[in-house]
Amino acid sequence: MITVRLARPDDAPAIVALVNSAYRGDSSRAGWTTEADLLGGQRTDEAAIRDFIAGAPQQRMLVHEDADGALQACVQLQSRGDYAYLGMLTIRPTLQAAGLGRALLAAAEHDAQTHWGISRMVMTVIEQRDELIAWYERRGYSRTGETAAFPYGDARFGEPKRPDLRFVVLTKELPVVP
Repeated sequence: MITVRLARPDDAPAIVALVNSAYRGDSSRAGWTTEADLLGGQRTDEAAIRDFIAGAPQQRMLVHEDADGALQACVQLQSRGDYAYLGMLTIRPTLQAAGLGRALLAAAEHDAQTHWGISRMVMTVIEQRDELIAWYERRGYSRTGETAAFPYGDARFGEPKRPDLRFVVLTKELPVVP
């Protein structure tokens, strides 16, 4: 398992830069998780990240740094009663496909179990992201059959490049932590 720590408010600018570079624009094309063909604009902004970090104890943002302290990965967790919602799993594009995402996902699941005592994770993924959905399915997540609307008209989530975006809901039952 990798080493993670809780994000601090002063991490917000680095988190925003990391997330936007991994999901949007030309920099995101260095990895395989790009949404650049589906969405333009930003993936998140500093105010949203600061608000999320300030939402503790029901919200946790975990970050992973390299030996020099540079942010390499992050993930959001939110307690929603009997499950945790996982979002914004982000790996620096040039480090993708090397196992860091798998390790961060495992660390996030473990953190949610030990911190909140939950036994189920839930997430949403853009329906058109077949390769990403398949990646989560290989890690034990399954489609619930539910979908959620994409927030069209809210520039905080990006600028859609097509009219048919929506999210699929994925879930995973977690083993009991001793």
